[in-house]
Amino acid sequence: MTGNDTIAAADVATSDNSLLATRGAGTAVSFEGVVKDYGTTRVLHGLDLAIEPGEFVSLLGPSGCGKTTALRVLAGLEQANGGVVRIGGADVSGVPTNRRDLGMVFQSYSLFPHLTVAVNTAFGLRMRKLARAEAAKRAADALELVGLSHLADRYPHQLSGGQQQRVALARALVTEPRVLLLDEPLSALDAKVRVQLRDEIRRIQLRLGITTVFVTHDQEEALAVSDRIAVMHAGGIEQIGTPEELYRRPKTANVAAFVGLSSVLAAEIVQGVALVLGHRLPIIGEHGDGPAEVFVRPENVRLTPAGASATVQESTFLGSVRRTLVKTADGGLLRLQHPVSERVEFGEHVSVELLPEPVAVRPRES
Repeated sequence: MTGNDTIAAADVATSDNSLLATRGAGTAVSFEGVVKDYGTTRVLHGLDLAIEPGEFVSLLGPSGCGKTTALRVLAGLEQANGGVVRIGGADVSGVPTNRRDLGMVFQSYSLFPHLTVAVNTAFGLRMRKLARAEAAKRAADALELVGLSHLADRYPHQLSGGQQQRVALARALVTEPRVLLLDEPLSALDAKVRVQLRDEIRRIQLRLGITTVFVTHDQEEALAVSDRIAVMHAGGIEQIGTPEELYRRPKTANVAAFVGLSSVLAAEIVQGVALVLGHRLPIIGEHGDGPAEVFVRPENVRLTPAGASATVQESTFLGSVRRTLVKTADGGLLRLQHPVSERVEFGEHVSVELLPEPVAVRPRES
């Protein structure tokens, strides 16, 4: 992606076009007890989710958790077997996709190879029988919004992957939909382009105020762009909350394991406190006394002159910080994040301290 491919924040703040002028404050979306079966396999188990107007909500989870199925049910591409889907308060369960007023962007760009960028962008408007001049103007506005006005006359094969995906985004936005649906739109891109386009999507969404549902298995993407994240597991929502809530206060072991990086350590729960490596750590939620495992974030561990003894297994330089893996005296593996000035070597004996931050707990595996 070149410098021209990236939308500068100043451009986002100052550009003026008709697409923005017509946007409202977004539309509410809700799933109410939605059930979806594929044959004898139940994929969604009574899904309940309320999305506020203008909110950016990510459906996050591993493959097979039901997140893409939920998006397809919302889009009308799949028919639910039970429950209600509402857009703007209206039940759309029986409404076909082309009448739900949605914009959709998928992992595959799905651009017409024989049409220019401008014509690709205006395609949905032409299908709605909008006058050619008006369709061209609105397509130009949408391309300006995603920073591709200068490429309007090119064909898809003349664009990079990131540019093609931004054309797909412009095409989804040009019809001024009530809701924008994004189904893993960044997973086919390389890491640098993925981060740039991720940030651009969020800036555009904030600027338009459009309600957005984003499906991803990448927890870093979800943490970076979402107002709230719904972590899905086995066809239901395990926890929904802000990125900060999910990271700092995961309610279940599945959420703690999936959101962010953690070390899993053996512990003993005694009267609501976890005893770990000689430290007393507060726990999240209520758990009975007895053996357990706890999830410790790397930033909540530090090297110290006197603490629990450990041996360095590896240490990785990450630019602004160093991340080190140590083996504790009881054989547990613990990651810590520390300043780059604190250099350690493989096999070195060190002492570590656990900060008294709350930890998620699960029963100890036998």
